[in-house]
Amino acid sequence: HVQLVESGGGSVQVGGSLTLSCVASGDTIGRYCMGWFRQIPDREREGVAAIWTGGGPPYYADSSKGRFTLTLDNAKRTAFLQMDTLKPEDSAMYFCAAVPTRARFDEFWALKPSSYLYWGQGTQVTVS
Repeated sequence: HVQLVESGGGSVQVGGSLTLSCVASGDTIGRYCMGWFRQIPDREREGVAAIWTGGGPPYYADSSKGRFTLTLDNAKRTAFLQMDTLKPEDSAMYFCAAVPTRARFDEFWALKPSSYLYWGQGTQVTVS
């Protein structure tokens, strides 16, 4: 079992930046796909960015391309989501997720919430 804890959310002005962190603990041996997702009330959870711990570049949803950057610190079992040029429509609860996988997902599956097994509790981001 894997536990995920997000942090770094908060309130920020339009055009500002935030960095979210997701720390994984527990059974983290092996390769994982780690993703960031967001959700607002009465809407489906949507993929923001994802990365395979075995290597390769991150995937980004169209809404986050060019503004968000996903990085990994494998030694610290931490994923970071740097969010720049934030917009009001970025306001949401942001969740970190992980699933063990021996191979890199393609983009469709990497950004699909149903692909993931473990989820954090979320961290709220508000842009105004």
